[in-house]
Amino acid sequence: MTNQIRLALAQINTTVGDLEGNTNKIMEYIRKAEDAGADIVLFPELTITGYFPEDLLLKKKFIEVNKLSLKKLAIQNQKILSIVGFVDEAPDKSKIYNAAAILQAGKVSGVCHKICLPNYGVFDEKRYFTSGTQPLVFDFQGIKFGLNICEDIWVPDGVAESQGMSGDAEIILSISASPYFKQKRKERLAIASKPAKFTRSIVAYLNLVGGQDELVFDGNSFVVDQRGEVMFECAQFDEQLLIADIDISQVRAFRKNDPDYTRNKSNYKSHYQPVFLSLPTLTKNTEKKEIQYVAPAIFSEYEEIYRALILGTRDYVRKNTFKKVVIGLSGGIDSALVAAIATEALGSENVIGVLMPSEITSTASNQDAIALADNLGIEYKIIAIKEPFNNYKKLLAEHFAGKPEDITEENLQARIRGNILMALSNKLGWMVLTTGNKSETSVGYCTLYGDMAGGFAVIKDVKKTTVYKICEMINQTAGKEIIPNEILTKPPTAELRPDQKDEDSLPPYDLLDAILEEFVEKDKTIGEIIALGYDEETVKKIANLVDINEYKRRQAAPGVKITGKAFGKDRRMPITNRFRI
Repeated sequence: MTNQIRLALAQINTTVGDLEGNTNKIMEYIRKAEDAGADIVLFPELTITGYFPEDLLLKKKFIEVNKLSLKKLAIQNQKILSIVGFVDEAPDKSKIYNAAAILQAGKVSGVCHKICLPNYGVFDEKRYFTSGTQPLVFDFQGIKFGLNICEDIWVPDGVAESQGMSGDAEIILSISASPYFKQKRKERLAIASKPAKFTRSIVAYLNLVGGQDELVFDGNSFVVDQRGEVMFECAQFDEQLLIADIDISQVRAFRKNDPDYTRNKSNYKSHYQPVFLSLPTLTKNTEKKEIQYVAPAIFSEYEEIYRALILGTRDYVRKNTFKKVVIGLSGGIDSALVAAIATEALGSENVIGVLMPSEITSTASNQDAIALADNLGIEYKIIAIKEPFNNYKKLLAEHFAGKPEDITEENLQARIRGNILMALSNKLGWMVLTTGNKSETSVGYCTLYGDMAGGFAVIKDVKKTTVYKICEMINQTAGKEIIPNEILTKPPTAELRPDQKDEDSLPPYDLLDAILEEFVEKDKTIGEIIALGYDEETVKKIANLVDINEYKRRQAAPGVKITGKAFGKDRRMPITNRFRI
């Protein structure tokens, strides 16, 4: 009976639907794991297809090519045990499973089906998959491993516990595609530590990395010991092959001498009956080179959000085959942050800023926008909108006769700017990045087909107060002004009418954001929020604005999810809706 095993955690960035590209990347990392002398290499959930394929799973050809890709990997996998996420199919092809295949010696030696299918928030796996029924425990080189998939370890007193207690698994392997939101690292560690401590097992948790539409997968894979303490950890937001040398003798000794484990095991009643698989021992590489583990940096709250926004933007632009992006630069804080994120994600040579001043635009706003572009090293263009705006007013004068100027003329300016950016996008192949934040889009303080027009809404899940915090962090980290101080300190304004300020229409952003967090992200009722001490009239006004602007948000570009509840898949409200709480 061996005590030593070398695990490789392949924290890779896959692309949904790119079955050939994903398969090639898997094979590349299998070779890297072999070169590192690993005994087992893990890949994320649905590695071959990318996560999440959505209605691609309804296409029979997609399932077929996915299975052929697995077969190709199995044939080429001769020297190592590889665990790869894929879509399995029932023999009669009547149902499909979210699955993990054990590849060994040129063949598929075993398959694990995901048992707990998430159907909340951004997840709707029950729309596609059938649940597995039996957890898998396999014996390899004298060590017992439990293998499960993502949600299986999140459900308490379930799959992982049955593998450790009923199946005697000494190491639990969990492959995952767990999307990011702020503070998710702490939550994942807590989730994985519970079965580790209860079953006195080592838990290896492997997570996907990369952006997919609104979602960012931050990686941050890890291994925790039988005490639930971190042994190894991957960086956030980067691909990485983590090599973890595990001495299982500590688990065995701990179990033998721990009365709590003995008591828990004797009293344990499993919800599941594990199925056992015995795998042949491969020819071991006895001359394993020493691997130096370096613990990753742990980001601060705002650095972490910033990194998530960078990764989400980079992958959305690149995976959709764009090279350059264009941003309307107003001299305000939101466009400044979007420009900084895009520059970090894509390189300054691939970001173009466009200033579109009107008669109302202040000289200071233009100066601030130019200073930002210079600080970032990005190209900028100036396209004034005075003439087209006046032409629009002349065109509509007969039809607007007798009506005073109002928000219509304000929105015209925003829509002219949206048209200019989209024209540049069409002609030059640049993706337009919109600049609206969550505070504004929550209450409809944005113009449909105007500042909302574009391909990707980078900060649509970032509240205004957080925008300021991230910008301050960028400057502090750089040790100089990247975001000009004038942008950070001046009152926010849309500059669509003379002397306009955001607070003319909205409560102060710190108050607005606090109420939005309670109403949108925590789903509290108006009465519950008022009971927290907020002004009744203000709460009712904000809640009403959120409710009546669903139609705008439904037509907005996708953007990076960074909170526990983002608009879109997380929060799906009907547009036509008279219910108020």
